[in-house]
Amino acid sequence: MQTAKNLSQYRTELDEALNDDFLRSMMDKFAISYKESRHKAFAGIDDKKLIGEIACAKKEAVKNLDALYAQFKKNAEKNGAVVHLAKDAQAANELIARIARDENCQSVVKAKSMTSEETLLTHYLEDEGFEVTESDLGEYIIQLRHEGPSHMVVPAIHLSRYQVRDLFSDVTGKKQNDDITTLVRVAREELRGVFVKADMGFSGGNFAIAETGTIGIVTNEGNARMASTVPRVHVALMGLEKLTANMHDALRILKALPRNATGQGLTSYVTWVTGANECASTDTGKKMHYIFLDNGRSAMAKDPQFSQVLACVRCGACANVCPVYRMVGGHKMGHIYIGAIGLILTYFFHGEEKAKNLVQNCINCGACKEVCAAGIDLPALIKEIHIRIQDKAGHPLYSALAGKMLKNRKLFHKFLRIAQTAQKPLKGKDGFMRHLPMVFFPSHDFRALPTVAKEPFRDIWQRIGKNPAKPKIKIAFFAGCVQDFVYPEQSVATIESFRDKGVSVEFPMEQTCCGLPMQMLGEMQAAKEIAIQNLEAFEKCDCDYILSMCASCVSHFKHNYKKIIGDDPIYASRVDKITDKFIDYSSFMNDVIEMKREDFITTKGEKVTYHAPCHLCRGLGVKDAPRELMVKAGLDYVPCAEEDVCCGFGGTYSAKFPKISGQLLENKLKNIQETKADILVTDCPGCVMQIRGGAKKHGLNIEVRHIAEMLAKRRK
Repeated sequence: MQTAKNLSQYRTELDEALNDDFLRSMMDKFAISYKESRHKAFAGIDDKKLIGEIACAKKEAVKNLDALYAQFKKNAEKNGAVVHLAKDAQAANELIARIARDENCQSVVKAKSMTSEETLLTHYLEDEGFEVTESDLGEYIIQLRHEGPSHMVVPAIHLSRYQVRDLFSDVTGKKQNDDITTLVRVAREELRGVFVKADMGFSGGNFAIAETGTIGIVTNEGNARMASTVPRVHVALMGLEKLTANMHDALRILKALPRNATGQGLTSYVTWVTGANECASTDTGKKMHYIFLDNGRSAMAKDPQFSQVLACVRCGACANVCPVYRMVGGHKMGHIYIGAIGLILTYFFHGEEKAKNLVQNCINCGACKEVCAAGIDLPALIKEIHIRIQDKAGHPLYSALAGKMLKNRKLFHKFLRIAQTAQKPLKGKDGFMRHLPMVFFPSHDFRALPTVAKEPFRDIWQRIGKNPAKPKIKIAFFAGCVQDFVYPEQSVATIESFRDKGVSVEFPMEQTCCGLPMQMLGEMQAAKEIAIQNLEAFEKCDCDYILSMCASCVSHFKHNYKKIIGDDPIYASRVDKITDKFIDYSSFMNDVIEMKREDFITTKGEKVTYHAPCHLCRGLGVKDAPRELMVKAGLDYVPCAEEDVCCGFGGTYSAKFPKISGQLLENKLKNIQETKADILVTDCPGCVMQIRGGAKKHGLNIEVRHIAEMLAKRRK
């Protein structure tokens, strides 16, 4: 695939994909149906427990790759196979071509294999004069179109039946209709003869079982079974990470793989091959070659941070749930491997030049991590690659300047106070900018932007901060930059919502931005200095909990602060004591204070719907608390379609990729409108900013409120 030279060119390519109405329609249908199918497929199964077991077994296998390879080689060769180890893609391709020449093979029929896509095997063999035919239906289609897969499991998902009809009409020389069953039959008829005359059958392998020297191939079509049995030579190419200790571990992966990949309980075909079988087409018997590809995997296995990547089972689920993939498809959301895992593997297998733009196209919603069949922390690893590339290549000016400002709390807060005055010529009476300043590009005009508040919460707090004489619960309050300087009314509502509940509140003035925007921009030195400032500010507080109304802030404190400053001996023993106290607003109100229906006024409340912030429902695993609170408060809660799908904000993401952000927002607004609710409730100021700004821009008659505002309004 071609690679954009810079971020600007990459954005242009993304815009082209966004304008493809068919692609967008197909991606939407696929994302919605996948979620439903997966839910049904895992019914009655503890998927978290299963994923934990898979991750544990894969971790153990990765630690012992050398021993597993030696054991597999011994047992497979005992069964008549030949086992090879290729150090890189070039070595693997050359080895397969040499085997073909040695065995007098001219024609090769291939079953689907992402590892062969990684090495560009088909192109290499064709350049060497071999006749190569892909036999997986999707791979066959994209081979004929001379393009790469757009999904690891369903490679031709981006194409319509009409495009396939026209393609098959050209290939067969006969006009075909667009009936899918007919098109499948046409492909089958074209491919049957290929299997019969092929000298070499090629496949990948989902499992390589060291205990028996067996490989396992998982497919939904019979082509892999035919490729591995009909031709007189069978070559299987697999990454070293496919090695597993025993059949038990393989079957455990198999229990999750089809469910996670396509929402099936089991695929149509699971083929186990143990050594060379009989072959009636030759007197010399079947020739079997297993080739294991390293291509950087051994080095990755020794990396304490990235070794977990080798646990990937190639189910493609990280793409299935990715809101960005859903917008632009795999050809723009990857190089060869696509989706979240693709952003990571591109860096290791194909280099930083191919990865540098891709790794910035992650909105950090956490959907991929939640669904990963191997429990890989995909968003964190994507951010780490971005940091590594940026540290090596240099930091963009806007990023470096932002880091310098935010790590200086006094300078940052002074800037916000100056901005409050400077914005007056652009300020409307409704709390929004009348128009964007010229420094913004036109493509950022997909939502109205809020103004900086006339008075920040830290100034208001000095007037309203009053605590009970005998508190039942002591909290320290983290407002964050948005709920301090943009939406202070949300912070005021928070204090009002738990009045008379015996809660004492402390607000340390030395607190500053949580630092998440700096991590997303790859400014880790600034993120570290910010983390230290907040740690020292809240260490002084005598509190049971540290409460924040921003789910993103809480998630960042809980999950990232230890990674950012935990390796510093000065802070290592202190960071957990603070971050363990952090709690989100809904959990505090529902689970700690245990608000009840009698705490609220009895009249029926407004008709509301809900948007679940990514870092609340996935980052913190909080799903029930806000919905229970809305019911307790007497609000008329109407569920919204795809409540947990990202609104498109993503902090700095919406500034880097405004058109994708805008399209995600448009989808969210459409779903909100369909509920006919009067108010949209959420738990995140960033989501409030995105959705409220979008509603204003589109002229929608719907309020957007933080849940604290609604609860404060309903308190007795």
